[in-house]
Amino acid sequence: MSIQATRVYRRPSAAENVRWSVAVSFLGATGIAWMVGWFLELGGLFPLKAMLILGFGAALIVAFAEKSGTSASFGRANRVTLGRGAMVAMLFALIGESGSSQVAWFVVIVASTVGALDGVDGWLARRHDDASEFGARFDMETDALLIFATTVLAWQYGKAGPWILAGGLMRYMFLGASYLMPWMRRKLPSSRRRKTVCVVQTFSLIICLAPPLAPPMSALVAATGLMFLSASFAIDVVWLARRR
Repeated sequence: MSIQATRVYRRPSAAENVRWSVAVSFLGATGIAWMVGWFLELGGLFPLKAMLILGFGAALIVAFAEKSGTSASFGRANRVTLGRGAMVAMLFALIGESGSSQVAWFVVIVASTVGALDGVDGWLARRHDDASEFGARFDMETDALLIFATTVLAWQYGKAGPWILAGGLMRYMFLGASYLMPWMRRKLPSSRRRKTVCVVQTFSLIICLAPPLAPPMSALVAATGLMFLSASFAIDVVWLARRR
């Protein structure tokens, strides 16, 4: 009499799914960073910086995802946002590197891709009933980091003055102020205006970074986006102040 062994399939836990998704994204993005560095003839520090930024980001994502108890599948939407975040890490790694026309076009293409995919993760979350508080925060922070990276690069490439950094820092100044003033911690209602301004600011920076556009026109485009962003933050602060 023979006994046939039966393999029991164990569904991966939420933590395992998150770690596997992040690990695959990290390895893929690291390989791409080495190829990009070779193709754009960047210094040897570029892929190393990309690896450090990707590793730090991966650790934060895993920590916050596990803390929030996100879904076991991690979700298609979160995977798209993960890819967007990996591309933003590439942009951060370009800070301090040469600003040739070829590199500038690479920045424009990557930033445009990240911006274009912004609506895809939200659409996937709604379509597959995969929306979560973690996913919404993940998406929002990725958008904020994209704006921060592109403002630094716009200043680095001489497309605008140091004032452009205010656009990248505004989100973090708002968070810092909320720690000092508890009334600013109230949850803001969902706003189409806020989402629209984020898109306007992102693509104004992308246009500003395009090699054919030079100062003072590039600075004017960047200033227009910053004006809309500042007004949007001011509206939110006033709304919070009236309800403190």
